[in-house]
Amino acid sequence: QVQLVESGGGLVQAGGSLRLSCAASGSSFSSNAMGWYRQVPGKQRDLVALITSAGNTHYADSVKGRFTISRDNAKNTVYLQMNSLKPEDTAVYYCNTVPFRNHYWGQGTPVTVSS
Repeated sequence: QVQLVESGGGLVQAGGSLRLSCAASGSSFSSNAMGWYRQVPGKQRDLVALITSAGNTHYADSVKGRFTISRDNAKNTVYLQMNSLKPEDTAVYYCNTVPFRNHYWGQGTPVTVSS
């Protein structure tokens, strides 16, 4: 069983930065591709960044060049560095495997970007 706990969200002005963390408990973390997803109320949860077990990264067009995903397998932690934040980045951010597993969803961490 894997438990994922997100942290690091908050309120930031447009143009600012935040760093999200996702701490994973349980085994097999390093062998999984991991992703950051975000959800705005009333909309579906979208994948915005992923990192493979080999460390390859992929980003949604909306965040490319502004967000950086990384992982520390020794700490069982995935990070999302978010720079040049925009009001449209406002959402609750979640981490999960890619593809996601429904029973892995955590509480998420809210990010609010003010204009």
